[in-house]
Amino acid sequence: MTRPHEDRPTRVRATVLALVGSFVVTVPGLIARLAGADLPDVVAPALFGLAILGSAFLLAWAAEVMQLDVSQGLVLALIAVLPEYAVDFTFAAKAGTDPDKYAPLALANMTGSNRLLIGIGWSMVVLVAAWRVTRIARRRGYEGEVDTDVRLERPHAIEIAFLAIATIYSLTLPLKHTLTLVDGVILISIFVVFLVRIARSPAEEPHLVGPARLIGTLPTARRRAVVGVMLVYSAAVIFACAEPFAESLVHLGEQAGIDTFLLVQWVAPLASEAPELIVAGMFAWRLQTSAGFGTLLSSKVNQWTLLVGSLPIVFAISAGALHGLPLDTVQREELFLTAAQSVFAIAVLANRRISVKEAFALLGLFLGQFVLSGVLPEGIHELERIIVGVVYLVLAAGVLFQQRRYLRPLAHDGLVMPVDELFHEDTANAAIADSASREA
Repeated sequence: MTRPHEDRPTRVRATVLALVGSFVVTVPGLIARLAGADLPDVVAPALFGLAILGSAFLLAWAAEVMQLDVSQGLVLALIAVLPEYAVDFTFAAKAGTDPDKYAPLALANMTGSNRLLIGIGWSMVVLVAAWRVTRIARRRGYEGEVDTDVRLERPHAIEIAFLAIATIYSLTLPLKHTLTLVDGVILISIFVVFLVRIARSPAEEPHLVGPARLIGTLPTARRRAVVGVMLVYSAAVIFACAEPFAESLVHLGEQAGIDTFLLVQWVAPLASEAPELIVAGMFAWRLQTSAGFGTLLSSKVNQWTLLVGSLPIVFAISAGALHGLPLDTVQREELFLTAAQSVFAIAVLANRRISVKEAFALLGLFLGQFVLSGVLPEGIHELERIIVGVVYLVLAAGVLFQQRRYLRPLAHDGLVMPVDELFHEDTANAAIADSASREA
């Protein structure tokens, strides 16, 4: 149902307030960083975390608007995940001089972000959209079974296929004691090939919402100038505040007796991933589910290739040596758990659709492991991570067997079919489907 016309000024004011508010929360952290202020233990992570969060929102909105000129996948692959990179690179660089303290934290932040994207992000899009569809259907008097599956457009096979390749390789990482430069080269090479392929996709009219929609209505020259300023400013704040944010989190954990690993694994990603999750949730609320899910899918490909592959390189540069980022037992278990979750997620998406039941499975397994890690005794955490990882893999094997007929078409669309033909055919099919629905 369309809102009354008189609601538009209210929506515009709310949008402007969101933009101004995101800018305002970046200022105290930036000033504190430039002034070198000595902040209390609790205040520092909150202040710098808010600065990164506000910048991440500005960055996400600017990246959305850039889709008017550049393909969506390319924008998301290069820009929208910058906050996550800044924090993770900080830990990896510090690990070069103090590997025992900081190497585990670099992996903690990365694994936490990756599992959060799938466990919370993917399931959220499906469940929010399903609730909206069901509610609308009931309000219109429809009493039958409502189709609540989220279906991804055919070009998203590219992201799924490359995520599958990266995930297959990632299963070898828990078997190693270091994340080597060779691992980095292989994962970054996967990303580069993905980037080349996704860059060939045509720029399309994006589904802009909120502040991005307001900025997108500006004249072209003014719009590009605003986007440029937002990108430069938010990137500057993120790079300025990433190090003090990371250090303040570690210091807070040490002073308060909180497990620093868990603090970095789950608190830091909340600041960097929140804008993507909120934007995806807004897409789901408006039933633009393919766009919302595609945002999170592109981010997952990026983090599982370029981010993971860059960590040993950043570490080697900082350490002034060619040996890789060390992996202790806990890190190998965390990598196994994260890779296993990714395998299950890919199995679910083999047919380019995800049901409410599958979304609950992703959410339930994520929350179950999260709760278990907090309540079980320290001595059995290793067993808990391995068992949950095995559960993911067993479920993935069952789903892949059921959906085995989709695997070859998915690989062909994602890796072989020319990108322009893939988009053209998808557009044509969408037009036919729309025409048929109109006639019906």
